Amino acid sequence: MMSVLILYPWLAGVAAACFAGLWWRRRQRMLAVAAAAWALYMVWEYLMYARVLCTGECNIRVDLLAIYPALLVLSVAAVLSGRK
Repeated sequence: MMSVLILYPWLAGVAAACFAGLWWRRRQRMLAVAAAAWALYMVWEYLMYARVLCTGECNIRVDLLAIYPALLVLSVAAVLSGRK
């Protein structure tokens, strides 16, 4: 499921825009942090996709073992804090 973000990095921008919209409405700090994290991930993934950060074979993406769980936990925390 998350591999779609590798092929289409702009989709992370959709998540960032959703969290930014929720932040605009609720003004919860966690929503702003989640929006920024997704935006930074979008830039990171686009640079990986464009082979700027990875000039060789990038088939083994160990960085995603840390990034995906962090984004998941942050997103869940942001959604829960935005519900208040």
